Amino acid sequence: MFLKGITLQKEKISSYQSYPFSIPVIKSLVQLHINSNVTFFVGENGSGKSTLLEAIADKCGFHTAGGGRNNAYHVDASESPLADYIRLSWLPKVTNGFFLRAETFYQFASHIDQVGANAAYGGMSLHHQSHGESFLSLFQHRFHKKAVYLLDEPEAALSPQRQLAFLRILHNLTEDGNSQFIIATHSPILLGFPEATIFSFDNSNIHEVAYEDTDHYQITRGFLENRERFLYEIFKEDDE
Repeated sequence: MFLKGITLQKEKISSYQSYPFSIPVIKSLVQLHINSNVTFFVGENGSGKSTLLEAIADKCGFHTAGGGRNNAYHVDASESPLADYIRLSWLPKVTNGFFLRAETFYQFASHIDQVGANAAYGGMSLHHQSHGESFLSLFQHRFHKKAVYLLDEPEAALSPQRQLAFLRILHNLTEDGNSQFIIATHSPILLGFPEATIFSFDNSNIHEVAYEDTDHYQITRGFLENRERFLYEIFKEDDE
C-alpha cells in the first residue's frame, strides 16, 4: 500500500457555496485514512465519490479523462476543481499508475490509436473490441505491480461474469501488497472483494461501512429474494 491518506486543505477554501465545496461530504472532509490495498468509494450519484477520485488522480499526475502520467490529450471539462485543495500522504510514494474514467474511455481509446500504442494493450485497437473486452484488455495488459490504480465505475462495461474476471485480476495484482486500488463503484459484485475497505459517501460524511450494510448489497439481495414484492411496491407508487 502506497497512498496512506487524503487531507482537505481547508485554509485554502474561501467559500463553501460553490462546487465542489458545496458537496456535503467535501464540506465535512478533514482527512481520510487509507488502510487497505483495495478501497471502495460508494454512494448515490452526486454524492462526491467521483469528484474526490478525480482530484486524487489529478494530484497523482494522471490524466483526469483517463490514463497515466504519460498520456496527453484534450477532453473538454476534464479538469479537477478539487485537486489544488487536497494533499496526499504517501509511504512510499510511487509514480506509476492509471486513472480509469468510464465515461471518457472512448476518448482514451482514440488517443491510444492516434499515438500507435496498441501493443501495450494486447496488440489490438481498443475500439476494435467490445466495450467489456477493451476494459479487460486494459486491466490485463496495462496494469502491473508497484502502482496505484484509480477506477471510476469500471463495472460500466462489464457483465456480471466479466466483473468476476476483474476480481481475479484484482486479487492477482494485490495479493503481495505491490498494487493499490481505489475504486468508485455501484457494483455489489465488486464490493464483495475480500478484506477491502468500503467508504460510504452518503449521509453528508465519509464513513466506513461493512459490505452487508451497503445499500448496494441490501437492495440487490432484497430484490433477488423478493422480486415480485419489490416490483409490486415500485409499480404501486406509480399508480398512486
